[in-house]
Amino acid sequence: MKKNTIKEKSYLKFIFLNKLIAFSFSIVVLLIYFSFIIVIGFAPNLLAIFLFDSYITTGIIVGLSIIVFSIFLTFLYTIIANNFLDKIKENVKE
Repeated sequence: MKKNTIKEKSYLKFIFLNKLIAFSFSIVVLLIYFSFIIVIGFAPNLLAIFLFDSYITTGIIVGLSIIVFSIFLTFLYTIIANNFLDKIKENVKE
């Protein structure tokens, strides 16, 4: 009986941490993305500045930065899931 209670607590901890990390990363990406959209809507001239006398604008740089940041967060979540969350999941299975 006591062993099942420990497993249940470990399982609930696993679920909580998994959702906490996933929702936190999702909220960060959504806030950055919607901030970018708001700037496009209300101050598009900020993103239309040309850099270094070329065809590259600040909007392109910011947009690509958001994509790279999203990929980085996905990579970070994968590392956390593989190194930390999987250990908790294995403890629950035992």
